[in-house]
Amino acid sequence: MVCVIVSGLVIATAVGFSAWYVCERRVRRTHAMASGIRNDIQLPHTTEFELYHNDFSLCSKKIRMCLAELGVPYLAHHIDLIETGSYETLSRNFLAVNPAGLVPVLVHGGHPVYESHEILLYAAEHARSALPLVPGDAATHALMQQWIDRSSLIGDEPTKALESTAGNCVPGLTLPLFAAMIRDIPIHRIFEGLLFHRLKMRPLIFLAFKLLGLSRIGGFGPMQRMIVSSRNEMMRHLAALEHQLEQSGGAWITGSEFTLADVSWAVIFERLREACWTDVLLTPGLMAYWRRLEARPSYGEAMTAHQHPFVGAGTARIRDEIARRGSLAALYAL
Repeated sequence: MVCVIVSGLVIATAVGFSAWYVCERRVRRTHAMASGIRNDIQLPHTTEFELYHNDFSLCSKKIRMCLAELGVPYLAHHIDLIETGSYETLSRNFLAVNPAGLVPVLVHGGHPVYESHEILLYAAEHARSALPLVPGDAATHALMQQWIDRSSLIGDEPTKALESTAGNCVPGLTLPLFAAMIRDIPIHRIFEGLLFHRLKMRPLIFLAFKLLGLSRIGGFGPMQRMIVSSRNEMMRHLAALEHQLEQSGGAWITGSEFTLADVSWAVIFERLREACWTDVLLTPGLMAYWRRLEARPSYGEAMTAHQHPFVGAGTARIRDEIARRGSLAALYAL
């Protein structure tokens, strides 16, 4: 009799879960969205500019700094990533804002603007600001765009194109920080990504972080190779950046004028700090450039004021692990 009851409960639970999953899957489908302004989409809004962002997200940092430089007031909506607590990007509410399930999204007059590189240019064009962040002459504008592109994340699998951009090196260099932060996330939160994320490899990697722990990722072959490759390619991109700064004749990438190119690279330096790479990868010249970036009020407004506690805890754990001189420490030694 007991066996019959237990079997019935198991079957009922399985049927109930299957029905729930089919229903949720229908309303939580994700798909790519065309970049730029979408005038065909009207979203609820209460202010002219609204920003859906995440404290930790690299691209969100970039847009916050851009808006701060331009002096654009906006209503902020913080959306959690798994690193900061949950897959809120896969929630019904957020998928109504961006069916791709990605942050940031800038909403202007109710119309969403997708993809951070497009948001940068859109904000600079539409802000009523005395600091446009975009050079007026064509040659300098092209130079700015070249360095924006070299800092951007491209593709669904950015770690496969490390030689293309410094932005694509960032995920590999962030692996230790991901592993350190995921310690604070309940494992059942990760399974939501396995159910609904369109790129299953990402939640699988976070599950591996949870199971391995920070102390063991340095000796785990696939992650070790990814970190080393990302580190070596980032060094090449940083060397090119330092050369450009020397050639520019000014304090910034294109010269004396602070542009969107500098905004784009500022967030990479901030991520290197969070993941404990600055002492390893930054030369004195690049360190001086970073200090100039940090001194801008927009840096504090966009990044220092958005320090997530999970990130701070993760950074401290990496430092402690490096001090233990285990397998992770070897990856930080050139």
